[in-house]
Amino acid sequence: MKKRDVTPPAARPEPLPPSPRGFADEIDRFLGYLELERGLSRNTAKSYESDLRQASHFLKRHGAAGWAKVSAKALTAWLHGLSDDGLSAASQSRKLSAVRMLCRHLVREQVRPDDPTALLTGPKLRRKLPETLSESDMAKLLAAPTGGDAYAIRDRAMLELFYSSGLRISELSGLSLQQVDLEHGFVRVFGKGSKERVIPLGNQARDAVVTYLASARSRLVKPRTGSELFISERGRAISRKTLWVIVKKYAVKAGITKRVKPHLLRHSFATHLLSGGADLRAIQEMLGHASIGTTQIYTAVENSRLLDQHARHHPRNRVKK
Repeated sequence: MKKRDVTPPAARPEPLPPSPRGFADEIDRFLGYLELERGLSRNTAKSYESDLRQASHFLKRHGAAGWAKVSAKALTAWLHGLSDDGLSAASQSRKLSAVRMLCRHLVREQVRPDDPTALLTGPKLRRKLPETLSESDMAKLLAAPTGGDAYAIRDRAMLELFYSSGLRISELSGLSLQQVDLEHGFVRVFGKGSKERVIPLGNQARDAVVTYLASARSRLVKPRTGSELFISERGRAISRKTLWVIVKKYAVKAGITKRVKPHLLRHSFATHLLSGGADLRAIQEMLGHASIGTTQIYTAVENSRLLDQHARHHPRNRVKK
């Protein structure tokens, strides 16, 4: 039975009206470009659409005739308006990014001769360091699924593969049998923008998946089961929500006090590789980051860990009693 929306009417956001004339056509063409040529998902394109429509209404009210005529001065006023409205720095940066991408697209398509966002600067963002699990806590989590039933064997394989490959939760839940090459020890995934990447599997992850395929998956198969690697009790691909529940369950069982989310396994994968001496570019490739700058955040995590270890253990830092 479908749940009824009981949100009080006052708490529901007002639906945004369609983009004003002079703006709508360019937004529609840009969204089509994102989906068809860049391979972005419909949900991602929708988020761009929302930000661009909001910007369009502001710019229209302040005299702009359309995206082809928008000036840098008008966009500066729009940015200041976002700040005055109390929008967070992250939200302001996201909206500016959407507008910047649209304007660059218009220049490429020769709709306008210049990029009015070229000299715009958004708010400075303080990047929050990603949380990770220590290697000992990670070992406890991986050892938490015990027993010989099909679910325990499946969950051991999932957690081992998750940590060994650093996959996104959506990538793990969507894995098919054909994407895992156990003979050569790698997994092939299609990440954001349908970009393909190949990630090595560790020996323990490979052994856990081999055991799962040999002794557990067949017990979960149903008549309508397809080629999904990890399947639920209904024989369908395991969902992201179920993965959340599984990770949290075993974190509690392992006695880990930190709030453990699936993405922590991805962060831990990258941080532990870096602390073990792996090349940052190799980690970037395995994670599927488009920019090395995104991957560099893990160097800050490692530096923070080293500072903490130095503060705790160097004799000149110990407080004399």
